[in-house]
Amino acid sequence: MNLHHLRYFETLATVQHYTKASKLLNITQPSLSNAISLLEAELGVRLFEKDGRNIILTKQGKVFQGYVEKSLNTLDTGIDTLEKISSGFGRIELSFLQILGTSFVPEIVRGYLAANSDKEIDFGFHSGVTSEIITGIKEREYDIGFCSYMQEEDDLDFFPIASQELVLIVPLDHPLAQQKTVDLRDTIDYPYIAFSQSSGLRAIVDDLFKKINQNYQIQFEVEEDQVIAGFVSQGFGISIVPNMPLLDSLPLKKIELVNLSWERIFYLAIPKNIYLPPVVYHFKQYVLQNTDYKHLI
Repeated sequence: MNLHHLRYFETLATVQHYTKASKLLNITQPSLSNAISLLEAELGVRLFEKDGRNIILTKQGKVFQGYVEKSLNTLDTGIDTLEKISSGFGRIELSFLQILGTSFVPEIVRGYLAANSDKEIDFGFHSGVTSEIITGIKEREYDIGFCSYMQEEDDLDFFPIASQELVLIVPLDHPLAQQKTVDLRDTIDYPYIAFSQSSGLRAIVDDLFKKINQNYQIQFEVEEDQVIAGFVSQGFGISIVPNMPLLDSLPLKKIELVNLSWERIFYLAIPKNIYLPPVVYHFKQYVLQNTDYKHLI
Protein backbone atom coordinates (compact mmCIF):
# COMPACT_ATOMS: atom_id res chain seq x y z
CA MET A 1 0.00 0.00 0.00
CA ASN A 2 1.33 3.43 -0.86
CA LEU A 3 0.17 7.01 -0.77
CA HIS A 4 -0.61 7.10 -4.50
CA HIS A 5 -2.94 4.13 -4.18
CA LEU A 6 -4.80 5.83 -1.33
CA ARG A 7 -5.25 9.00 -3.37
CA TYR A 8 -6.44 6.94 -6.33
CA PHE A 9 -8.95 5.22 -4.08
CA GLU A 10 -10.20 8.52 -2.67
CA THR A 11 -10.76 10.00 -6.15
CA LEU A 12 -12.47 6.89 -7.49
CA ALA A 13 -14.66 6.66 -4.40
CA THR A 14 -15.77 10.25 -4.97
CA VAL A 15 -16.60 10.13 -8.72
CA GLN A 16 -17.44 6.37 -8.84
CA HIS A 17 -16.38 6.12 -12.48
CA TYR A 18 -13.06 4.70 -13.74
CA THR A 19 -12.79 6.87 -16.88
CA LYS A 20 -13.58 10.10 -15.03
CA ALA A 21 -11.26 9.23 -12.13
CA SER A 22 -8.34 8.33 -14.43
CA LYS A 23 -8.69 11.68 -16.23
CA LEU A 24 -8.74 13.56 -12.91
CA LEU A 25 -5.67 11.66 -11.75
CA ASN A 26 -3.93 12.00 -15.13
CA ILE A 27 -3.21 8.27 -15.36
CA THR A 28 -4.46 5.55 -17.67
CA GLN A 29 -7.57 3.58 -16.78
CA PRO A 30 -5.64 0.26 -16.70
CA SER A 31 -3.14 1.79 -14.27
CA LEU A 32 -5.98 2.91 -12.02
CA SER A 33 -7.68 -0.51 -12.22
CA ASN A 34 -4.40 -2.24 -11.36
CA ALA A 35 -3.77 0.07 -8.37
CA ILE A 36 -7.24 -0.60 -6.96
CA SER A 37 -6.81 -4.36 -7.49
CA LEU A 38 -3.49 -4.26 -5.58
CA LEU A 39 -5.12 -2.27 -2.78
CA GLU A 40 -8.01 -4.75 -2.54
CA ALA A 41 -5.62 -7.70 -2.56
CA GLU A 42 -3.57 -6.18 0.26
CA LEU A 43 -6.67 -5.43 2.35
CA GLY A 44 -8.33 -8.75 1.57
CA VAL A 45 -11.72 -7.18 0.77
CA ARG A 46 -13.55 -5.76 -2.24
CA LEU A 47 -13.78 -1.98 -2.17
CA PHE A 48 -15.94 -1.43 -5.27
CA GLU A 49 -18.62 -3.28 -7.20
CA LYS A 50 -20.25 -2.61 -10.56
CA ASP A 51 -23.53 -0.70 -10.81
CA GLY A 52 -24.40 -0.61 -14.50
CA ARG A 53 -21.78 1.52 -16.26
CA ASN A 54 -20.65 3.00 -12.98
CA ILE A 55 -19.19 1.53 -9.81
CA ILE A 56 -20.19 1.99 -6.21
CA LEU A 57 -18.43 1.45 -2.91
CA THR A 58 -19.00 -1.80 -1.10
CA LYS A 59 -19.90 -1.71 2.57
CA GLN A 60 -16.24 -2.32 3.40
CA GLY A 61 -15.25 0.37 0.89
CA LYS A 62 -17.42 2.96 2.65
CA VAL A 63 -15.77 2.11 5.96
CA PHE A 64 -12.31 2.42 4.41
CA GLN A 65 -13.24 5.69 2.68
CA GLY A 66 -13.85 7.40 6.02
CA TYR A 67 -10.43 6.43 7.33
CA VAL A 68 -8.67 7.35 4.09
CA GLU A 69 -10.27 10.80 3.96
CA LYS A 70 -9.28 11.54 7.58
CA SER A 71 -5.73 10.28 7.00
CA LEU A 72 -5.20 12.23 3.78
CA ASN A 73 -6.71 15.39 5.28
CA THR A 74 -4.36 15.10 8.25
CA LEU A 75 -1.40 14.48 5.95
CA ASP A 76 -2.32 17.39 3.68
CA THR A 77 -2.65 19.66 6.71
CA GLY A 78 0.80 18.59 7.87
CA ILE A 79 2.29 19.19 4.42
CA ASP A 80 0.65 22.61 4.22
CA THR A 81 1.94 23.50 7.69
CA LEU A 82 5.51 22.51 6.86
CA GLU A 83 5.39 24.37 3.56
CA LYS A 84 4.33 27.48 5.45
CA ILE A 85 7.10 26.93 8.00
CA SER A 86 9.64 26.60 5.20
CA SER A 87 8.41 29.95 3.87
CA GLY A 88 9.01 31.73 7.18
CA PHE A 89 5.68 31.22 8.94
CA GLY A 90 5.49 29.91 12.50
CA ARG A 91 5.96 30.62 16.19
CA ILE A 92 9.07 31.84 18.00
CA GLU A 93 9.54 31.08 21.68
CA LEU A 94 11.54 34.09 22.87
CA SER A 95 13.05 34.42 26.34
CA PHE A 96 14.62 37.60 27.70
CA LEU A 97 15.80 39.45 30.77
CA GLN A 98 12.95 41.34 32.36
CA ILE A 99 14.74 44.66 31.96
CA LEU A 100 14.63 44.20 28.18
CA GLY A 101 10.87 43.73 28.23
CA THR A 102 9.97 47.40 28.70
CA SER A 103 11.20 48.71 25.35
CA PHE A 104 13.88 46.64 23.59
CA VAL A 105 11.90 43.43 23.07
CA PRO A 106 8.58 45.10 22.13
CA GLU A 107 10.36 47.37 19.63
CA ILE A 108 12.40 44.62 17.95
CA VAL A 109 9.39 42.28 17.75
CA ARG A 110 7.13 45.01 16.37
CA GLY A 111 9.72 45.83 13.70
CA TYR A 112 10.12 42.18 12.72
CA LEU A 113 6.37 41.61 12.45
CA ALA A 114 5.96 44.77 10.37
CA ALA A 115 8.75 43.63 8.04
CA ASN A 116 7.00 40.26 7.64
CA SER A 117 3.37 41.35 7.59
CA ASP A 118 2.60 38.90 4.78
CA LYS A 119 3.42 35.91 7.01
CA GLU A 120 1.59 34.31 9.91
CA ILE A 121 4.10 34.72 12.75
CA ASP A 122 3.50 34.80 16.47
CA PHE A 123 5.65 34.82 19.58
CA GLY A 124 5.69 33.14 22.94
CA PHE A 125 7.30 35.48 25.48
CA HIS A 126 9.18 34.29 28.57
CA SER A 127 11.16 36.44 31.01
CA GLY A 128 13.74 35.26 33.53
CA VAL A 129 17.35 35.52 34.68
CA THR A 130 20.22 34.51 32.43
CA SER A 131 20.66 31.02 33.90
CA GLU A 132 16.97 30.23 33.32
CA ILE A 133 17.11 31.54 29.78
CA ILE A 134 20.20 29.47 28.96
CA THR A 135 18.70 26.32 30.46
CA GLY A 136 15.48 26.86 28.50
CA ILE A 137 17.37 27.25 25.23
CA LYS A 138 19.48 24.14 25.84
CA GLU A 139 16.39 22.10 26.67
CA ARG A 140 14.64 23.39 23.49
CA GLU A 141 11.97 25.14 25.54
CA TYR A 142 12.98 28.47 23.97
CA ASP A 143 14.20 29.09 20.42
CA ILE A 144 16.24 32.17 21.18
CA GLY A 145 17.11 34.39 24.13
CA PHE A 146 18.31 37.87 25.07
CA CYS A 147 20.53 37.65 28.14
CA SER A 148 23.99 38.14 29.62
CA TYR A 149 27.03 36.24 28.37
CA MET A 150 27.83 32.83 29.90
CA GLN A 151 31.41 31.93 29.03
CA GLU A 152 31.11 28.25 29.95
CA GLU A 153 28.27 27.59 27.49
CA ASP A 154 30.24 26.23 24.52
CA ASP A 155 27.16 24.83 22.77
CA LEU A 156 25.55 28.27 22.38
CA ASP A 157 26.41 31.23 20.20
CA PHE A 158 26.31 34.70 21.78
CA PHE A 159 26.01 37.86 19.68
CA PRO A 160 26.23 41.33 21.32
CA ILE A 161 23.09 43.35 20.59
CA ALA A 162 22.90 46.21 23.11
CA SER A 163 24.64 47.71 26.10
CA GLN A 164 23.75 49.51 29.28
CA GLU A 165 25.71 51.51 31.86
CA LEU A 166 26.06 50.38 35.44
CA VAL A 167 25.31 52.92 38.18
CA LEU A 168 25.34 53.02 41.94
CA ILE A 169 21.96 53.49 43.62
CA VAL A 170 21.54 54.54 47.25
CA PRO A 171 18.61 55.57 49.50
CA LEU A 172 17.85 59.30 49.52
CA ASP A 173 19.06 59.68 53.11
CA HIS A 174 22.30 57.74 52.55
CA PRO A 175 25.67 59.48 53.24
CA LEU A 176 26.60 59.05 49.55
CA ALA A 177 23.35 60.55 48.29
CA GLN A 178 24.88 64.03 48.09
CA GLN A 179 27.52 62.86 45.62
CA LYS A 180 27.18 63.25 41.85
CA THR A 181 29.92 60.74 41.19
CA VAL A 182 31.57 58.13 43.36
CA ASP A 183 34.55 55.81 43.19
CA LEU A 184 33.88 52.13 43.81
CA ARG A 185 36.38 52.15 46.69
CA ASP A 186 34.22 54.67 48.54
CA THR A 187 31.33 52.20 48.75
CA ILE A 188 32.98 49.25 50.50
CA ASP A 189 32.01 50.41 54.00
CA TYR A 190 28.29 50.19 53.23
CA PRO A 191 26.08 47.07 53.04
CA TYR A 192 25.06 45.98 49.54
CA ILE A 193 21.99 44.35 48.09
CA ALA A 194 23.70 42.04 45.62
CA PHE A 195 22.49 40.03 42.68
CA SER A 196 21.96 36.35 43.40
CA GLN A 197 24.42 33.78 42.07
CA SER A 198 21.98 32.78 39.30
CA SER A 199 22.07 36.26 37.78
CA GLY A 200 24.58 37.04 35.03
CA LEU A 201 25.22 40.41 36.71
CA ARG A 202 26.54 38.85 39.92
CA ALA A 203 29.80 37.76 38.30
CA ILE A 204 30.13 41.17 36.65
CA VAL A 205 29.82 43.10 39.92
CA ASP A 206 32.06 40.63 41.77
CA ASP A 207 34.71 41.14 39.11
CA LEU A 208 34.55 44.92 39.50
CA PHE A 209 35.59 44.59 43.14
CA LYS A 210 38.24 41.99 42.35
CA LYS A 211 39.87 44.45 39.96
CA ILE A 212 40.36 46.91 42.82
CA ASN A 213 41.34 44.14 45.26
CA GLN A 214 38.39 44.83 47.54
CA ASN A 215 35.41 42.91 48.93
CA TYR A 216 31.93 44.32 49.38
CA GLN A 217 29.47 43.66 52.19
CA ILE A 218 26.50 41.64 50.96
CA GLN A 219 23.42 42.21 53.13
CA PHE A 220 20.87 40.52 50.86
CA GLU A 221 20.86 38.66 47.53
CA VAL A 222 18.11 39.25 44.96
CA GLU A 223 17.63 37.96 41.40
CA GLU A 224 15.91 40.86 39.63
CA ASP A 225 17.38 44.34 39.26
CA GLN A 226 13.92 45.93 39.57
CA VAL A 227 13.43 44.25 42.94
CA ILE A 228 16.89 45.37 44.07
CA ALA A 229 15.96 48.97 43.19
CA GLY A 230 12.82 48.66 45.28
CA PHE A 231 14.77 47.47 48.33
CA VAL A 232 17.34 50.22 47.93
CA SER A 233 14.59 52.84 47.79
CA GLN A 234 13.32 51.54 51.15
CA GLY A 235 16.72 51.88 52.82
CA PHE A 236 17.87 48.23 52.91
CA GLY A 237 21.28 48.99 51.40
CA ILE A 238 23.04 50.20 48.26
CA SER A 239 23.63 48.41 44.98
CA ILE A 240 25.16 48.49 41.52
CA VAL A 241 22.52 47.99 38.83
CA PRO A 242 21.94 48.77 35.16
CA ASN A 243 20.89 52.34 34.42
CA MET A 244 17.23 51.59 33.68
CA PRO A 245 14.24 53.96 33.33
CA LEU A 246 12.61 52.54 36.49
CA LEU A 247 15.28 54.19 38.65
CA ASP A 248 13.98 57.67 37.81
CA SER A 249 10.56 56.84 39.27
CA LEU A 250 11.74 55.54 42.66
CA PRO A 251 12.77 57.48 45.81
CA LEU A 252 16.50 56.78 45.51
CA LYS A 253 19.64 58.49 44.24
CA LYS A 254 21.37 57.34 41.07
CA ILE A 255 25.10 58.07 41.08
CA GLU A 256 27.65 57.78 38.27
CA LEU A 257 30.55 55.43 39.00
CA VAL A 258 33.91 56.97 38.07
CA ASN A 259 37.13 55.18 37.13
CA LEU A 260 34.96 52.32 35.92
CA SER A 261 35.58 51.24 32.34
CA TRP A 262 32.66 48.88 32.15
CA GLU A 263 29.20 48.59 30.64
CA ARG A 264 26.72 45.76 30.70
CA ILE A 265 26.36 44.09 27.31
CA PHE A 266 23.28 42.11 26.34
CA TYR A 267 23.55 39.18 23.97
CA LEU A 268 21.40 37.21 21.59
CA ALA A 269 21.85 33.56 22.61
CA ILE A 270 21.03 30.72 20.24
CA PRO A 271 22.03 27.04 19.99
CA LYS A 272 25.11 26.12 17.96
CA ASN A 273 25.17 23.62 15.13
CA ILE A 274 21.47 22.72 15.10
CA TYR A 275 18.81 23.27 12.48
CA LEU A 276 16.90 26.50 12.97
CA PRO A 277 13.38 26.77 11.54
CA PRO A 278 13.31 29.53 8.90
CA VAL A 279 11.21 31.86 11.08
CA VAL A 280 13.78 31.62 13.91
CA TYR A 281 16.74 32.03 11.55
CA HIS A 282 15.13 35.06 9.90
CA PHE A 283 14.37 36.64 13.29
CA LYS A 284 17.98 36.11 14.38
CA GLN A 285 19.23 37.79 11.20
CA TYR A 286 16.77 40.66 11.64
CA VAL A 287 17.93 41.29 15.21
CA LEU A 288 21.61 41.29 14.23
CA GLN A 289 20.98 43.63 11.32
CA ASN A 290 18.84 46.06 13.30
CA THR A 291 20.68 46.40 16.61
CA ASP A 292 23.83 48.18 17.68
CA TYR A 293 25.28 47.00 20.96
CA LYS A 294 27.00 50.33 21.46
CA HIS A 295 23.62 51.97 21.80
CA LEU A 296 22.58 52.36 25.42
CA ILE A 297 19.16 50.97 26.34
